[in-house]
Parts: sequence; structure tokens; C-alpha cells
Amino acid sequence: MTRPACVLFDLDDTLAHYDHDTRVRVLATRVGVAPARIEAELFASGLEHETDLGVYDPSGQAAELARRLGVAVSLDDCIAARAAGMAPDADVIALAGRLAPQATLAMLSNNGSLIRDHLAALCPPLAPLFGGRVFCSADFGIGKPDPEIYLRCAERLGLAPATILFIDDKAANAEGARTAGMQAHHHRSLADLQAALRAHGLLDAVPIASA
Repeated sequence: MTRPACVLFDLDDTLAHYDHDTRVRVLATRVGVAPARIEAELFASGLEHETDLGVYDPSGQAAELARRLGVAVSLDDCIAARAAGMAPDADVIALAGRLAPQATLAMLSNNGSLIRDHLAALCPPLAPLFGGRVFCSADFGIGKPDPEIYLRCAERLGLAPATILFIDDKAANAEGARTAGMQAHHHRSLADLQAALRAHGLLDAVPIASA
């Protein structure tokens, strides 16, 4: 097994817990509409998916959502709501910090460019580790688990896919990375992640953090 030169992390439910309902509720409160309208116009309508594929940039998404809702929606509203729906996984982030001297850290997420451009506001503990190496589906116009996104991300990193270890909470996304030639780990628990990192030669013995 080749020791990876880069560990490429997913974001939601890997580095940070994501709570969709909280995000919807906070945005609804900030703009003064019912949560059901946010759910309908941002998510069910496909607007969020289109943003994830780069059709809208963050300001453009806010403007389009405002048009659909008939109320003012600012970029700050969108940032605040996304941040409220995220809680950093302190154990995984600490583990990533332990990896930093040994491997390049990067992130690949099925998201719009909001997470790349405003990571410090959305999840402050991540910015020092991943700043400048945050890639999202909006950058490429395709999403995980399409193998092409992994190949294009590897190209942007200047690395061969085989030298990258990809970590994602979704099994299909990990499998897509393997199809693209990356090493991959399906993230289910801290203990499993630690074991996988040790197996790849990145950690000798890291104690499992207490709950």
C-alpha cells in the first residue's frame, strides 16, 4: 500500500456534522418566510443542486432565491444559515492536524463555491488546515461520485491519483475515488479512520479520543 502524499477529505459529515433542518430554519428566520418555502425554493426546486454544479455563484444564488421568494436575501444570510447548520467534528479535525506534517491536506465537497470562498466564516477550525486547497463540485461542473471529478481535482493538486487518499462518509463517493485510481476510505467512525490512516503509514499510534 503506497503511503499517500495527500489526504483529501469530504466536508459534510466527515470533517463537520451537517444539520439540514437547522440551516433551513435559520435562513427562514433571517429572511422572514416559513421554513417550508426555503425547502421548496432552495432545495426542492433544484436551485441548490444547480449551485453545487456552478450554475450560480454564492451571490447569484442569493439573488435568485430572493427573486423566487419575493423577499430580500443577502449573501450574509446564506453564510449565517450554512454556518448554523455545521458543527466541526473536533476529533476528526484534530486527527487531520496530526497528518499535516506528513501529507498535504485538501478538501473535495459536493457544494457550491460558498464553502471554498467563506470557509473561515462557515467553520473556523478548518480554514488553517485547508485554506487554498478547498475544491467543490462547482469548480468542475460535476459531482461525486463521478470519477472525473477526482481526476480533475488530482490535476489541480498536481498529484497522481494513486498518491491521494480520499475520505468520505458516503460509500459510493469512496468507490468513485477508487475508480479514478485514488486510495479511498469510507468514513464511519473515528476508530475506523485512525486504523485506515495507520494502515496507510500516516500514523503510528494515535489514541482514540474520548466521546
